[in-house]
Amino acid sequence: MDLTKLTTETRNQRTLNLDQMSINEILTIMNEEDLSVPSSIKKAIPQIEKVVEQIIAAFNKGGRLIYTGAGTSGRLGILDAAECVPTFGTEPEMVQGLIAGGMSAMTVAVEGAEDSVELGKTDLVDINLSDKDIVVGIAASGRTPYVIGALDYATEVGATTATISCNANAAISEHASFPIEVEVGPEILTGSTRLKSGTAQKLVLNMLSTVSMIGIGKVYKNLMVDVKPTNEKLVERAKRIIMEATECSYGVAEEHFNLAGEDVKLAIVMILTNSPKEEAQTQLVNASGFVRRTIK
Repeated sequence: MDLTKLTTETRNQRTLNLDQMSINEILTIMNEEDLSVPSSIKKAIPQIEKVVEQIIAAFNKGGRLIYTGAGTSGRLGILDAAECVPTFGTEPEMVQGLIAGGMSAMTVAVEGAEDSVELGKTDLVDINLSDKDIVVGIAASGRTPYVIGALDYATEVGATTATISCNANAAISEHASFPIEVEVGPEILTGSTRLKSGTAQKLVLNMLSTVSMIGIGKVYKNLMVDVKPTNEKLVERAKRIIMEATECSYGVAEEHFNLAGEDVKLAIVMILTNSPKEEAQTQLVNASGFVRRTIK
């Protein structure tokens, strides 16, 4: 294993004396280094676009989005997957995150788990991966065996494969049909890829899930119309979304929110089409869940 060829493992020439810098100097240079991440991602937008298209295609045929990674990369995948449920009203199975070593690795590193090719495969076998699904392998280094094992098994069963790495010419890119490479350069703390690399991965994951959900009708205008009102704050947000989408009063929004069984999208269609619940439901189904198509 030759880590010297990985930019994520090389020393940042700006911080060779990091331990002698003042707090203000360290914070300033961290901020300056972080500012370079979005521009690195911008270069990869064509690659990211291709992966989004594949995720939408997988969703449209009843498939799932599966993130797989180790350490920070795995944790970020699980975080993005978990946030899809309340934000877009998805079932937990639709977007899933897998981490080397299992869920206990979310808080405590599981020694050796990321080095197991077989474990990457086993975790996908356990969730019954199929050719309808898409697997996105995440690894800052771009060489994690656990991720490679998962990608190779996904290819074997006919699932679509994609990757997110933070090194050019990453090893995992060779095991996926749709690789994304965002080269952010050396970390201020050598090899600590939870920093710029982690930030880059988080931003790319934001893009993948958000734009894919827009692509299957989970958004109307810039409103998250499939939000799940699971607490008091979200109930009020749901009513406000209805008001914004329809330009109605709070009272009308609340009334239709209740009539729709707390289904925000349905309430919006009921108001905009002046339809009862059952008719609005049929219209939404016929429009594949897109509010804009329904009201047209």
